[in-house]
Amino acid sequence: MAYLFLVISIVGELVGTSMLKASEGFTRLYPTLLTIVAFGISFFFISLTLKTLPLNMTYAIWSGVGAVATALISVLIWKEKINTGSIIGIALIVIGVVVLNLFGAGHGEAKDTTETASPIVQK
Repeated sequence: MAYLFLVISIVGELVGTSMLKASEGFTRLYPTLLTIVAFGISFFFISLTLKTLPLNMTYAIWSGVGAVATALISVLIWKEKINTGSIIGIALIVIGVVVLNLFGAGHGEAKDTTETASPIVQK
C-alpha cells in the first residue's frame, strides 16, 4: 500500500508543478487553486508513505521520479527545449535513485528504532 501512496504523491507533485507553471506566478485563479490542492494531496500521501518506508528511500524516489517526469512534461506539454546537459543530469538522478534503493540505508538489518530515535519522535 505504501508504494501506491507514493505513486499518488508523485502524481500530485507532477500535477502541482505543471499547474504552478500554468498559474503564471499565481496570477491565474484555477491553476493556482489546482496547484494548492495537488501539492496538498502530494504531501498528504507522502506522509502516509513515510509510515512504512524509510525517509531516505521515499524522498529519493519521490524527487527522482518527479524530476524526470517533470522534465518530460516540460518537453511534451510545455514545449520547452532540453539539452545534453539536462539529459546527463536526469540520467545521474535516475542512477542515484537506483543506487540508493539497491544499497542505501533501509536495506540492511533492521535496528530497534526506539533506542536510536530522537526524543522528539519517540512515542
